[in-house]
Amino acid sequence: MQSYKKILLAAATTLALSTSAFAADKLKIGTEGAYPPFNLIDASGQVTGFDVEIGQALCAKMKAECEVVTSDWDGIIPALNAKKFDFLIASMSITDERKQTVDFTDPYYTNKLQFIAPKGADFKTDKDSLKGKVIGAQRSTIAGTWLEENLDGIVDIKLYDTQENAYLDLASGRVDGVLADKLVNWEWLKSDSGKDFEFKGEPVFDNDKIGIAVRKNDPLREKLNAALKEIVADGTYKQINDKYFPFSIY
Repeated sequence: MQSYKKILLAAATTLALSTSAFAADKLKIGTEGAYPPFNLIDASGQVTGFDVEIGQALCAKMKAECEVVTSDWDGIIPALNAKKFDFLIASMSITDERKQTVDFTDPYYTNKLQFIAPKGADFKTDKDSLKGKVIGAQRSTIAGTWLEENLDGIVDIKLYDTQENAYLDLASGRVDGVLADKLVNWEWLKSDSGKDFEFKGEPVFDNDKIGIAVRKNDPLREKLNAALKEIVADGTYKQINDKYFPFSIY
C-alpha cells in the first residue's frame, strides 16, 4: 500500500510539473492592429502583418503556443504591465523614456522618419519652408515626439490616435503633410488612397531602432533574443521580410 501511495504521489507530481510547464509555454502576443503593413486586422478579422508573423516565428522557436491580443496604442504599455499579454511587438521604437517602464529585446528592424505630402506640392522640409504648415503624426510615437521637440511653434501639429486617421486627414486635405515611419509611409503610398502623394525631403531621423517590449526584469527577454538570432540565422526572418518588403529592413 505504501509503495502504491508513492507511485500515486510521483504521478501527481509529474502531472503538476508538466501542467505547469505547459502553462508557461502559453504566451500572449500584444500588438496594435492598426499599423499596416506591420500589424493590421485583415478582411477576415484576423490580426496579421510583419510584426505578428515575426512574433509567431519567435513563439515557434521557443516552442510556445501563442495567441495575439490587440490594444489601443495609447494604452499599449500599461496593458503589457497589467499582464494582458506577455510581450509587445508593435513596431515600438526603443527610447530611454520607455525603458523606464519596460525592457526591450535587441532591435528586430530599423526605421527612419520622413515627411509625405501631395505630389507636386511645394513642400520643402527646412524650418523656414515648413512655417505655418499643418503637419500630422500619430500620438505617442517617435514622429509625434520629433515634431513637438523640433517644430513646435513653427508648424501646427495635429496628433492622431491611429496612423490611419492621420492618413485620412492628409488625403482629405486637412493637413499639409504627415511625418511617420518611412516604411509605413511607403506602404500607404502604394495604396489607392496614397497614390497622389510622395516622400518629401530626406529622412529627418534615420536610426530608429524597433524592439519587442516585455515587463521589467522578465526572463522572457533573453528567450526572445535567442529566438530572434535563430530566425535570422535560419532564413525565417528573411522569408517574412521578403513577403512585405523588396528590401531588407533588419
